[in-house]
Amino acid sequence: MRGACTICPLILIRLKPNSQGCIIPYYESLSRPDTVYRQSYLEALREFHAELHNLEQDTVALTHNFEGYVRHLQRQASDEQRDGFVPETFYWLIDDNIYIGRLSLRHHLNDRLLQFGGHIGYEIRPTKRRLGYGKAILRLGLAQAKRQGITRALVTCDDDNIGSAKIIEANGGILENTVLLSNRAVATRRYWIDVVPEK
Repeated sequence: MRGACTICPLILIRLKPNSQGCIIPYYESLSRPDTVYRQSYLEALREFHAELHNLEQDTVALTHNFEGYVRHLQRQASDEQRDGFVPETFYWLIDDNIYIGRLSLRHHLNDRLLQFGGHIGYEIRPTKRRLGYGKAILRLGLAQAKRQGITRALVTCDDDNIGSAKIIEANGGILENTVLLSNRAVATRRYWIDVVPEK
């Protein structure tokens, strides 16, 4: 099932060598979840399970009903949400038709997200980390937040996740505080990013 507006027109142009060693441009883009990336997504999911990542997704279930999972993600952008949740749009970072990671954009904050989660959450598959994709996906996500009308975005990360903290700071994140929530073992860093800089 492929939607009419699958590819979001948010693209980063980067340079990398081809097989002959020549530097050529290539493109990273945020796409809406789509079944065309099924195999690549499932491979990434297995990578997360291999490192004992705490995942909500079940690989076996998704293998048998990936179309239903994609529809579920697409429905999250609806205004009709369960109590305690806000509308949320999911994007996948695609490079050369390979699933690299995902980003979730919450349309507004509730009390829970104001403490942990924020407007934007993201993750990069294990084999694609430390290659610049984290900075890229957040940069693209902030551009989409601007389109959503968000002028100041909250992004959080665990206090001991130095890599994620550097990614947020590289995208303009200003640390407001670090809080230890009662339901979490690790403190949370809370960053604000001006999506539309003050003039």
